Amino acid sequence: MTNAVPGTRTADLTSDFTWGQVPPQPAPGAVGALATPQPLPPLGPLTELAGTTFRGRGFNTIFRPQNFAKTPTPLPVPPDRNANPDDNILELNITEETLEFSSPLGSVPNRGFVQGDIALNGLPYVQKINDVTIPGRTVGIHFEPGVFLNVPATDDPAEGPTVVRMGSIPHGTTIEAQGPSFTAPAPRIDPVDITPFPIGQPTQRIPFPSQDPSNNATFRIPQDLAPFVANGSITKAILDDPSSILRDRIAAQDITGTTVIVLNSDANTPLLGTPADAALVGGGTDNIAFLEGAQSGPNADAARMSSIFWVETVADHITVPALQPGESVTVAGTDSAADGLVPSFTVTATAAIADGTVLDVSYVQVQYTQLVHLNFNGLTWPHVSVATLIPADPIAVG
Repeated sequence: MTNAVPGTRTADLTSDFTWGQVPPQPAPGAVGALATPQPLPPLGPLTELAGTTFRGRGFNTIFRPQNFAKTPTPLPVPPDRNANPDDNILELNITEETLEFSSPLGSVPNRGFVQGDIALNGLPYVQKINDVTIPGRTVGIHFEPGVFLNVPATDDPAEGPTVVRMGSIPHGTTIEAQGPSFTAPAPRIDPVDITPFPIGQPTQRIPFPSQDPSNNATFRIPQDLAPFVANGSITKAILDDPSSILRDRIAAQDITGTTVIVLNSDANTPLLGTPADAALVGGGTDNIAFLEGAQSGPNADAARMSSIFWVETVADHITVPALQPGESVTVAGTDSAADGLVPSFTVTATAAIADGTVLDVSYVQVQYTQLVHLNFNGLTWPHVSVATLIPADPIAVG
């Protein structure tokens, strides 16, 4: 398995663009002169992401709706429909991902009527995810352009600083999710459950046969999980809690600090991580007509979304060969998690370095858990995605 989604970096969308305010009148002394530049609003918890491309791996689970009479999904082993409900297919994806952040937007003015104006700043992003479950086969399964924004504290609504994620998903859904950020010595990654439940009744979980890895004749892609169970990539523990993949990686790492960003499309009923916040009155998801459905109910209504991003500082060490002043070498970091997802470091010597010198280094690692509630056929079907991402380009060490 390779370490990155094939392809080249998307152009930095803001490299030749900086948002600003149109001055109400020309600057004194010169017709048409620009106003005096103002300090840019801070990026806050987004600072370490600006202008960086991350690559990595993850895992995705989604119960896809199925109209068995009209568009059945062909499977190697036809399931017994008496023992396996045919209204859905559980798709499991081992994934590779790139997450690219552009340069900061600048000062984005938001005009206020109830309170005074505020200025936002943020980062356009592009997320691309491929399915690599079967060795040698790559299938694109997700493309999402959007913007992360840092929002200052406001009086109306009475709310502290927050982060916003605005994303567009080509299935026909847009999201607007907002929430707080905070720092912690290390991430706390809680379990997440993929088991469906009746709409509005999250405590009444209904397990499906496809959630049993030993059942190889159920409505699931892939059906036969024996090879994945054997190599540890898809196991019962992972299906019971996909976030366990993230915890397993960081258990072997030296994380010296973490910024946590919690985002909810509905802050009054968050799906992950935080208590309800009645002050956050915005946010939500919007779906095209096909997803919303009509009199017979939705085809696949993406009703709510929550995600938690952990922006972690990972301490590492590298061993470099002999270098003379001005010489450079690129070396790999330590594979402490034994999963092959390792950053590289470019060392440029400012003085002579002896062969075998060990240098202390660090890098930014991004992990996330995302939970979407899909509603169809009277149930809410949890759609869970997790990933670990590291810098795609070598990290400069002076």
